Amino acid sequence: MSDLPRFDHSVASSEVVQALSTVGCAIIERLVDTEVVDHVLQEMQPFIDATPYGSENFTGLQTKRTGALLARSRSSIDLVAHPLVLDITQQILHPYASTFQLHLTQIIAIDPGGQAQGLHRDQWCFNMFPFPPEMDVEVSTIWALDDFTEENGATRVIPNSLLDPPSAITDDHRAVPATMPKGSIVLYTGRTIHGGGANRSQKVRRALNVDYILGWLRQEENQYLSCPPDVARELPEHVQKLAGYSMGAFALGYQDDIRDPFAVLNGREGGSSFGGLTTPVPIVNG
Repeated sequence: MSDLPRFDHSVASSEVVQALSTVGCAIIERLVDTEVVDHVLQEMQPFIDATPYGSENFTGLQTKRTGALLARSRSSIDLVAHPLVLDITQQILHPYASTFQLHLTQIIAIDPGGQAQGLHRDQWCFNMFPFPPEMDVEVSTIWALDDFTEENGATRVIPNSLLDPPSAITDDHRAVPATMPKGSIVLYTGRTIHGGGANRSQKVRRALNVDYILGWLRQEENQYLSCPPDVARELPEHVQKLAGYSMGAFALGYQDDIRDPFAVLNGREGGSSFGGLTTPVPIVNG
């Protein structure tokens, strides 16, 4: 069993991009200080406590999935919008779109005794739509909010599975646990086969799952409800755009009378949304 590509926090984004483009995954150890993780957990704990367990095996009968991080935890911005992660994501997704956006945010807490999740690809959330096999539509991340060990259910990843047939989800023997210390992150693409591990320890294993997708695809977590305008208005502008309060393409995502949603959100009225991209695309529908 080979280990996954592993880097320290000083790594250049290009090295991680290379790993994601070939092996399909990469670990960056101790990318944030443990104090940042502790602040996120402190802010989110009341919401985690109130979250019900999953209703079936895939979401986890002993697993809680607590979302809406941007609205509930200001400290989470340091993870959700980490500059290195966004740089890596931009390089992976740029060939297929002019923008990318937040897909989902969720703290995943697996209780002791929680079973392993079935292996899968994240981009199958799009009804298993057959994107071209070499096309990356999503970059997924798991932040370790506790030390990740094989015993407590570290995320399992099948390296070099980017082009494998769907039947490869049964290849449990190829799955490698993404063991890493608290404050670390494992990144993988929507084509990479992976799944949560079984928690055989005596403590809850907590992680933050943050995913990003092409700007012209629908978000898995509806950010406009999870982080409504009155909340989003208080966030840094680059985070507002990341959440989806911006144009996804030349004519995608405008508000009412062809207004820029980012301008409307921030009280900057007037002006058409169209034509804001570096390379304008002709409007084909009247």
